[in-house]
Amino acid sequence: MNETVDDFEYKVAALYQFVALPDFEELREPLTLFCQTRNIKGTLLLAREGINGTVAGSHKFIDALIVYLKTGPVFDDRLNEIDVKYSYSDEAPFRRMKVRLKQEIVTMRALEADPTKQVGTYVEPQDWNDIISDPEMVVIDTRNDYEVAIGSFKHALDPQTQSFTQFKDWVGENLDPKSTKKVAMFCTGGIRCEKASSYMLAHGFEQVYHLKGGILKYLEEQPEDESLWEGGCFVFDERVAVGHDLERQDFVLCHACRQPLGPGDRDRPEYELGVQCHHCVGERSEQERARARERQKQMELANATGVAHLGDEAAIDAQRQRELKKENKERQRKMRPR
Repeated sequence: MNETVDDFEYKVAALYQFVALPDFEELREPLTLFCQTRNIKGTLLLAREGINGTVAGSHKFIDALIVYLKTGPVFDDRLNEIDVKYSYSDEAPFRRMKVRLKQEIVTMRALEADPTKQVGTYVEPQDWNDIISDPEMVVIDTRNDYEVAIGSFKHALDPQTQSFTQFKDWVGENLDPKSTKKVAMFCTGGIRCEKASSYMLAHGFEQVYHLKGGILKYLEEQPEDESLWEGGCFVFDERVAVGHDLERQDFVLCHACRQPLGPGDRDRPEYELGVQCHHCVGERSEQERARARERQKQMELANATGVAHLGDEAAIDAQRQRELKKENKERQRKMRPR
C-alpha cells in the first residue's frame, strides 16, 4: 500500500524569507513561546534580513505555525511571501526548539548583498533548461564543494568553496561584469543563490538569474527524461542525498568528516565504517581511530540485540561534532599564513 502524507506522524517545514525585520530581536520570545506550547521542535534563525530554518511537529501545529508567520499580529504580514517546503517523517527529526538571533540568515559577510533591496530574476523549474542551455550563459553552482561532488547540472561551474563566505572571493577572482553578460545560479533550496544574485547585481552584473525553489523544486517537478541534472542532490537530513521525485539515493555520511559517500566510495580500501573514508584518511590519530572503532563495535552489538546503545544518537553525535570542530580548527590554523 502506498503511503500518503497523512500516514506520517511528523510534518517538517523548511522555510525562509528575505525581508526587513529591524525588530528581529523582539520577535524571538513570542516565536519561541508559540512553538514550545505546540511541541514544535527544530531551529529558526532571525536576523535583520529575514528568517530561515527547519522545524517539525504535528501536521496541525506546523500548519498553524505557517499561518502565524504569514498573518499573525507579531509579524504584521511581513512574512506573507515566506517560502516553505514540506517533507514528512515517522520519527521526530529534532529534540528541542531553538530560535537564534543572527547577523545574517545566510552568512556571506557582504553588506552589499541585500535581498530585501534587490535580487536576480527568478526562473521557474520548467524554464530552467532553456536558461542554462543558452551558450552565452555562465551557469554557477553556489553550493559548497562536498555538495557539488555528488551531483550538479551539466557544464555548471564549481567554485570549490568550503563555505558560502568564500563565494564572493571566487567571483572577484574569476568573473568580470564587463565580459560576463549573463549569469544563472542555483543552490539546494533557493536561499543561497537568492543572496548570491543580490551580491552579483551590486557588483555590476546586469543579467542575473536564479532557480526558484532550488534544485529540490527542479527534481520534484522536472521529468527525469527531460532533466539536465546529473547525480544526487545533497540534503541536510537523514536522507543525505535525493534524486528525481526526491527519492532517496544510496549515500551515507562518513562518521568522521561528514562527507557524503556513494557505493563506490564505500568500496575503496581507505573506507572503514564508523572510522574514516578516503576524504579524511590519515587525518586522525590512531587513538582517535581506536575510539571510533570501539564506538562502532558497541553500536553494532546494540543493533544486533535490539537494545538502544547510549552512543547511538545524542552522545555519539555530540562527540563527533566536538571532534570535527577540533579538527577543523586545526586545519584552519595550519592554513594561516606564517
